[in-house]
Amino acid sequence: MNWKPNPLFMLGLAIATAPIIAQAKIYVSVEQAQQILIPNKSLIKNPIIITDELQDKMRSASSIRHPFQGDRIWRAADGSWFIVDEVVGKHEMITYAVALNPSGAVTGIEILEYVESYGYEVAEANWRKQFLGKTAADPIKLNQDIQNIGGATLSCKHLTDGVKRVAVLYDIALKNQALSLKAK
Repeated sequence: MNWKPNPLFMLGLAIATAPIIAQAKIYVSVEQAQQILIPNKSLIKNPIIITDELQDKMRSASSIRHPFQGDRIWRAADGSWFIVDEVVGKHEMITYAVALNPSGAVTGIEILEYVESYGYEVAEANWRKQFLGKTAADPIKLNQDIQNIGGATLSCKHLTDGVKRVAVLYDIALKNQALSLKAK
């Protein structure tokens, strides 16, 4: 007796064992985000050393476990800041940029790269507008002062926590640097 595989079984097997492929979507480059968030201003790269103590303070304020990279920080002559960060969405990294005014308030957010296969609604302008004016003194918490998007809960939560981390970074490390530059 010859065994003949059922074509539907074979199709199901192929689908079940196929890898799930997420397509990276690049929304804007770092340079484009700089022009969008801090237009007509020259930015100077301003990397800082992220000590274990600073990393721990940022982690406890935001719950983001992925380490912050201190080499993606820029400063404008007027004291504005442009910071690129990454957080995990559900499984993959989300790269985003935050602009802060000289007082540390969020003036804008841009999603640079989103790799997840769903939850991309966090890149929509209406959702990102919720962060405008927020500082480290604000809760910046999902379902508290930032609304969730159904189907994108983890991306919303992690981006919200990431923005809180950036605001705390300003408060702990960048504010003092800005004040010392003004004093000179």
